[in-house]
Order: sequence, then structure tokens, then C-alpha cells
Amino acid sequence: MPKTTKSRNLMASTAIVQLGEVVNVAAVVHRSPFRYPGGKTWLVPRVRQWLKSLKPAPRELAEPFAGGAIVSLSALLEEIVQQITMVEKDEDVAAVWDVIIYGEGSRLANDIVAFNPTDENIKNQLKLPIADRYQRAFTTIVRNRVQRGGIIAAGASLLNKGENKKGMRSRWYPETLKKRINAIIEKRRQIAFIQGDGIDFIRYNAHRADTAFFIDPPYTQAARRLYTFGEIDHRKLFKAAMKIKGDFLMTYDATEEIQKLAKEFGFQSEPVAMKNTHHEIMNDLVVGKNLAWLKSATEEPQSERAAQPDSPAVTSP
Repeated sequence: MPKTTKSRNLMASTAIVQLGEVVNVAAVVHRSPFRYPGGKTWLVPRVRQWLKSLKPAPRELAEPFAGGAIVSLSALLEEIVQQITMVEKDEDVAAVWDVIIYGEGSRLANDIVAFNPTDENIKNQLKLPIADRYQRAFTTIVRNRVQRGGIIAAGASLLNKGENKKGMRSRWYPETLKKRINAIIEKRRQIAFIQGDGIDFIRYNAHRADTAFFIDPPYTQAARRLYTFGEIDHRKLFKAAMKIKGDFLMTYDATEEIQKLAKEFGFQSEPVAMKNTHHEIMNDLVVGKNLAWLKSATEEPQSERAAQPDSPAVTSP
């Protein structure tokens, strides 16, 4: 979730000293069909390190605030875990996951390829009344691709100049989206999706020792603008996390409020640096029971491979 430069840079020098190489978001393989505001593509290398450090290894990874679900999808597709559960409250985002995992995912992928993203077609699609869940899913994908920052909350504006001055079509990568959706379909027997409240899911499933939780809630800054359900009770979330029998990794903006909550509930917190598309070093905060793995990690996040189309720093082929 995008935050202000001020909050992200709060502990930039500390992050670089503690954690070594900074993750370049453009170098991480993207597996979600969404351009999601606040997506955690850049954190994927760190999540690998965390999951591989856990003994015994968790069978399942749950993502209670799934959004674009890049973390849980990466863990499953890279066979780090055997099962994932994605939870999302937003009805539009939920419709996409429901169609891909339980419904007509192949139809969705094919319709994306067949769609001609002219300005007129895009605007007409966005004006259509929602007739069923499938149409909601397709319209959500269109809106997510053509609105600024991938924001689908009310009030978001359409791309103007877009990437390379190609306007709204500049973020429409139909074959790439089809490939990502088909890869998820191939693994959908190992995916559970729930439309619901993330905190409630944690409370009801905290006893599951074979499940790790990746918790990426709406942050304390900018959430109202970015998400339909942008406000949560952060103290309630920390209280629920206390009951988790296995392990969890939580991400937040590096604010004094969150640092105080982490300390109050006996959790460790560390800043983690990333390099954005403008090559600026920014920080988020990670919170967990034990972050020793983070300081001892030796994996080099930037060495994955060249970014795919739709990585934030890459232009359309």
C-alpha cells in the first residue's frame, strides 16, 4: 500500500545497514493478475526467507488481507507451501478470485485476450450495470488495469497519458494476464478463497499450528483513498495475532503508532527497504514473533531474473 515518502524513509539508513541488499521491485517475478495498490511483490524474497526458516515447515500459508495475493501465490507456485488460503473483504476483488478459483477462470482469461482496450470500449465496460459475479470480475480487472495506480476504490481516476503516452491501454497486457490466470487455475485445488473479514479469519484459525500467516492489513496512512475497506482496528489485529499458534509475518507502514503496538504486544519489528520505480529507497515495517531470520538472511533479492511485462519499471513490449 503506497505510503508517504516521509513515513517510508523514517528509518531508511537503519534498514540498509541491518538488512544488506535492498529489494528492487522490478526484479521480482509477478504472479498476480492485479496491479494492486500496496502490493507486496517487493517483499516476496523476504517472505521466502521467512518461510524457509520455519521448523517444522508450515503446510499452509494464509493471507487474511489478500488483495492481489502476490505473497501467497508466490509461495504456492514456488512450492514453498502445499496449500494457501486467501481472504478478501472487498466484493470486487473477491469476485475475481472467486471466478478464477471456483468458477470460469479460463473464460475470464480468454475474454481478457479478446477485449479491445480502446478508450470507448473501456468506458463502455465501466458503465455497464453489474449483472452477475462473472461480469463483476471482468469489469474489476478492466478497472484495475486502467485506473491510476490500480486503485479500484470509488473516486479513482482513469489513466491519462499512461505508460509511454499510450493512455489507458498502456497497462493492458492480455497474454501476460492470461498466463498468470492459467497458472493459478492449474493450482486451484491447493487454493481456498474466502470472502470475509481478515481479523475474524485469524481469530477463528489461530489454533492451526501447521499454518503460517502473512498479514498485510490496510496501513495507517492513505488507506481510505486506496481501499473500499480501508479502515481497521489495528489494536484488535495485534490482539488476534497474539493467539496465533504457528508463526506470522505482518507488514505495516513505519509509524510510531505501529512500533508502539508491536512493543506492547511483545512482537519484534524491523524496517525493510525496497527500491521503487524511481530508484528511491523506501521502507516498510515488518512485525513478527522472531525476526532473527531477517538479519541472518543471505539470499540476494535482485538476482531473480529480468522483470516481466507489467513490473512497475518495465514498459509494454
